[in-house]
Amino acid sequence: MEHLGIEVSLKSVPPLDPGFLPMHRFNGSFLRTARQPFHIAVERPGGTAVLHTRIHGTADRFDADVFYAERAVKTLLWARGGFRVLLAGDEAVCRAVAAQYAPGGPRDFDAQFLAGVCRRPFSVERVAEVPEAHDQPRSVSRRLDGCRIGFDAGGSDRKVAALMDGQVVYSEETVWSPKEHADPAYHYSGIAAALRAAAAHLPRVDAVGISTAGICRDDRLLRSALFLRVPEPLFAAQVPDIFLRAAADTLGPIPCAVANDGDVSALAGAMSVDDGGVLGLAMGTSEAAGYVDDRGRLTGWFNELAFVPVAAGPGLPVDPWSGDAGCGASYFSQDAVIRLAAAAGISLPDALSPAEKLALVQRLADDGDSRADAVFDTVGVWLAHALAGYHALYGFHHVFLQGRVVSGGAGERLLARCRTVLGEEYPALSRTIRLHLPDDGFRRVGQAVAAAALPVIAR
Repeated sequence: MEHLGIEVSLKSVPPLDPGFLPMHRFNGSFLRTARQPFHIAVERPGGTAVLHTRIHGTADRFDADVFYAERAVKTLLWARGGFRVLLAGDEAVCRAVAAQYAPGGPRDFDAQFLAGVCRRPFSVERVAEVPEAHDQPRSVSRRLDGCRIGFDAGGSDRKVAALMDGQVVYSEETVWSPKEHADPAYHYSGIAAALRAAAAHLPRVDAVGISTAGICRDDRLLRSALFLRVPEPLFAAQVPDIFLRAAADTLGPIPCAVANDGDVSALAGAMSVDDGGVLGLAMGTSEAAGYVDDRGRLTGWFNELAFVPVAAGPGLPVDPWSGDAGCGASYFSQDAVIRLAAAAGISLPDALSPAEKLALVQRLADDGDSRADAVFDTVGVWLAHALAGYHALYGFHHVFLQGRVVSGGAGERLLARCRTVLGEEYPALSRTIRLHLPDDGFRRVGQAVAAAALPVIAR
């Protein structure tokens, strides 16, 4: 197949998406004939991501050059995070990429969202030379010694666990509705109540770890759907340190660590296999991710893979939130399964919720319906190609797959197809990485328990 004059060949084609052109394979074909150096740096608070790459720099490949460069910028912005893009290379290509992120441009959503998260103006600039890459990875204890509390803030329930030397002595799961409340006092009181309940079962509290949906940096919450209805001025004044304040007010001046739930999920995976280099990938309402590096550290990267491009070409599914096409949320979510079910000729009642529609397609697969099998085979092919691209970003050794889309027998089929395609298309990679569905060891760790292992206790 071909896109913008770049020819790409595939051995493994998704049965319900025969025109699928993996972004990673497009990039590889593009680079085989590109010779002109092109450099990209993305700055975020606390770090800089850099990509030294190549473009063609010729008139007949201008559109391909702009497409490749913009998709690379978008990938770095959402995988690593950032508010300032620095480009060094062909002036016309730099100018075309900058125009896409300008106000009113096709990537205006990305620019505005990231400016809000980083609390800095967003810009794309051409420079003579990009800076060096810079990161500040954060060590976590990965230990459960002493008396610890772990708290997991989810969108529909909150979980807390009290541990003594690694043994759970108390746990509680409470239904709450943080997305429906505009006053952060509601959130604060729920957090404090959970911490008090756990502390009542411990002789003392040495540390508390928090897992939360959203983007975190330096134990502070920069953006989260849990506070969807909180007005921006109130969010800025009360939300970033809400977990730290609740812990200090309730438990006193003890170590408290706050991390994104995707990173904590990856930490749970790292603890269950006793290894580093772990990518956690959740496929449910959308696509969520987290990463623990080779040394067991949290990187501070955004890991918002829902917005990272995984496909190229025309006619791609469009994410209704960002307005962009071909990104992870459109392929690794329950909406993707629902879209494929229609393509397979499966009729799903309008009265069902998206989660119920997904469950119905999964039941059909369990019953041997060939149409449903094709749905999960297609997602498995998509996933294999996407993992190859993600590996180029992260260099992981393990992938822990979670979420409703990979549950049950349909999830097993999806994973089997993914492994087959990795072996056919990326044999070296298939021998390097291990794919996991949550097992008993992972479940024993759990999200709240893994959160308790975040803080380091000074001895």
